[in-house]
Amino acid sequence: MRKLITILAACLYLLALSCKQKEKPQPAIETTSPAVGIIIESSKDGVTDTITKSIKAYITSKIGPATFTISYYSPAVRERIIWGGLVPFDQVWVTGAHSATNIQSDHEFFIGNKAIPAGKYAIFTIPGKDDWTFILNKNWGQHLADNYSEAEDVLRLKIKPDTLLIVQERLRYVIDQLGQKDGQIEMSWEKLKLVIPVRIP
Repeated sequence: MRKLITILAACLYLLALSCKQKEKPQPAIETTSPAVGIIIESSKDGVTDTITKSIKAYITSKIGPATFTISYYSPAVRERIIWGGLVPFDQVWVTGAHSATNIQSDHEFFIGNKAIPAGKYAIFTIPGKDDWTFILNKNWGQHLADNYSEAEDVLRLKIKPDTLLIVQERLRYVIDQLGQKDGQIEMSWEKLKLVIPVRIP
């Protein structure tokens, strides 16, 4: 009887080990603490990001006395041609996926010489081969750029993008404080990064 129990236990162990080996690795999604929001990262440790849909994400952080929150959908590269392909040049882009990417601040702030009142805005861009146009628009609740109207823009700023050495698989936003009342918003995807300087009065 004892021998039979030993054999059964060994069989169960081998069965469990076999099932575990068949499990597919899950894509790595890195999150920060709730205090600073959620950031979607590219996969790590050789695990392939197999999520095909765009993932809902947000980032919350402070620059001086102002609290900023950016909410967006994060698409993946998935070996596609992004700039001039999936994202056309010289057309208004939602700078994310699905619903309009939006930014909210509880404090007035400046981008360039333009004062932006506290509130919530949509982030749009117009990608170019050399320069981009960064846009803040009053209509933050729209789907993609379906209802975009230039008449509702509160800011347009020409920006030259930076080049990344390593591919950023999923579109990512970061809010950085650089000084007591200075900071920047970064958007990076594929091998491109936009940096938008922010100043709090």
